[in-house]
Amino acid sequence: MRDMQDEAGAPLIAAHDAPTPPSPTPEPSTGSSDTGDTHSVASRRRRMLFVLMGITAVVAYAADQATKIWAQNTLTTGEPVDVVGDHIRLNLIRNAGAAFSIGNCATWVMTLVACGVLVFILRTARRIGSSAWAVALGLLLGGSLGNLTDRMVRSPGPGRGQVVDFIDYFGFFIGNVADIAIVGAAAFIALLAARGIGIDGARPHQGRHEATTDVHDDGAAHV
Repeated sequence: MRDMQDEAGAPLIAAHDAPTPPSPTPEPSTGSSDTGDTHSVASRRRRMLFVLMGITAVVAYAADQATKIWAQNTLTTGEPVDVVGDHIRLNLIRNAGAAFSIGNCATWVMTLVACGVLVFILRTARRIGSSAWAVALGLLLGGSLGNLTDRMVRSPGPGRGQVVDFIDYFGFFIGNVADIAIVGAAAFIALLAARGIGIDGARPHQGRHEATTDVHDDGAAHV
């Protein structure tokens, strides 16, 4: 048999004994999967911040409207009720002006300003990258909507409605819960600005690119 194979020029090695060709070297990862995961984490975090802002706004708005309904059903105009001596009192009034009874002769102007604030908040929220900013903008949004609702639905008519105020501070001005939310948001924003924390979450020691990287790499909220 071996002589016959030699004469025919046939290989002496069986087919199953032939050497196995080397397997192809796997291509290096291009990183597209990691990039997709990063964007997915960033999108989830951005949605969480929007939800946080929305919840804060709803709470502020609901508290404002509920307390106004309570004040109208419980208090009598011109009959203040002392809460902390005569320093803080419940004193029901209808305010045609701005927060704390400022600008009583400019109701339409105050309505336009409130609408402008709402547009600013919604445009700014697209760049939000910090939970602290989410809370601050939520308070500002809820408070602004609270007073704007009064201007649109209360007498004497849409755009000219009188805001319900009932918290009297030392006899100097009278406000409501919406005003508290607005002032609280302003103070919170001032604190964030003083600390150098941008809306996108950037801090003084890092640029926007680094702040964006932090948002991508960490699903937890950063102040």
